[in-house]
Amino acid sequence: MSGSPETSPSAAGLASRQAAVAILSQVLRRKRPLDQAAAEILAASSLAPRDWGFARAIAAASLRRFGQLEALIRAFVPKTPPPHKAGPTLEILIAGAAELLFLNVPAHAAVDAANKLAQSDLKAVHFKALINAVLRRVSIEGPSLLAQQDAAALNVPDWLFERWIANYGEARARLIADAHLPIPPLDLTLKASDDPYTDFSGAAHQAPGRVRLKDAGKIENLPGFQEGRWWVQDFAASLPATLLGDVAGRTIIDLCAAPGGKTLQLASAGARVISVDAVPERLVLIRDNLARTKLSAELIAADARDWRPEAPSPFVLLDAPCTATGTIRRHPDLPWLKSAADLVNAESLQSELLDAAGAMTAAGGTLVYAVCSLEPEEGFEQVESFLRRRTDFVRSELGPDAAVDSSFITPKGDLTTLPFYRADKGGMDGFYAARLKRLL
Repeated sequence: MSGSPETSPSAAGLASRQAAVAILSQVLRRKRPLDQAAAEILAASSLAPRDWGFARAIAAASLRRFGQLEALIRAFVPKTPPPHKAGPTLEILIAGAAELLFLNVPAHAAVDAANKLAQSDLKAVHFKALINAVLRRVSIEGPSLLAQQDAAALNVPDWLFERWIANYGEARARLIADAHLPIPPLDLTLKASDDPYTDFSGAAHQAPGRVRLKDAGKIENLPGFQEGRWWVQDFAASLPATLLGDVAGRTIIDLCAAPGGKTLQLASAGARVISVDAVPERLVLIRDNLARTKLSAELIAADARDWRPEAPSPFVLLDAPCTATGTIRRHPDLPWLKSAADLVNAESLQSELLDAAGAMTAAGGTLVYAVCSLEPEEGFEQVESFLRRRTDFVRSELGPDAAVDSSFITPKGDLTTLPFYRADKGGMDGFYAARLKRLL
């Protein structure tokens, strides 16, 4: 057994596990994002923070290891009963197995809790004996069977894992999949890059103004939150904005700006930022963080494909909507929500947004295009296609003087990070970014 939950299960009971099963049902059956499902279920519950942390830990572990857990259960139950007859039976089994194998919960506690969950459901109650028998076998035989599994191949859907093998080679594809399994650390971007962050216990220095915390706990309770000294932002996600260089006193258009980390970065660097996002509700989070950090930006609710500024800008940053396959380590639900069709839809949208961003870039200006995707069609190939369409743009290659690690720079001069980069320090999200220059 390996891993540990974000919070001890000792004080958590049936309500925590009911919440975890409800979250899993929302993700696996209704294809709703984990964060969204968890927030709604938490709001409707009366769970204490400790118990809620346990519920979230069960759901997250179940999704990180879903392929392995499902394969293990199917080895014991070749024909799992259909949901319309069995209710949440499969989710109870998955969650119980996750507790046993990855959260170090004692067998008697996990099995007893699963039995009570089944007893409390009108459909699952008919499968209580099955649940009890399977989880007892999991507690005994599970560890040895896990050791025989191909974890990398099981925990990534076939369509996606095969793509990674084709694009990165099998060895790197396996490294990517393995990087998704540990609970990721918390990355913060500091408002002032010279902030000594001495009050963060055990903070690791990532780059100027960027630190990493392990076992950080509740974000709102961390030192400096109320004072607005920092915001949460994965280290890789902080890199595209740095490709713009010195932006103090300059106007920058930040397209598809939510959740807002790049807007805050640019505003803290002294830029006049115009942040555009199509979803007004997502701009609320940016507004709240701007207020907390005492920074300012102009917020515009509009579809970037239709909106145009009063005048072209010398700097445009487009962090385009994508399949987000580079962020699975932080969003373990993604592999089970996405499909190949999502990739096709994203490609079309990205192409339109890139054309719009090009139209907003002033002559001689800089356009940075970024995606948190591992798929070449959303990154490198989008840029190549754009450069064929727009001969007035050229690639502004990143060189040794770029404010990023040279190991992140591709032979073409673009930025690429993969989840297993700096794996010994907690990894990072997968990102692609290209810096483009509009000719005079």
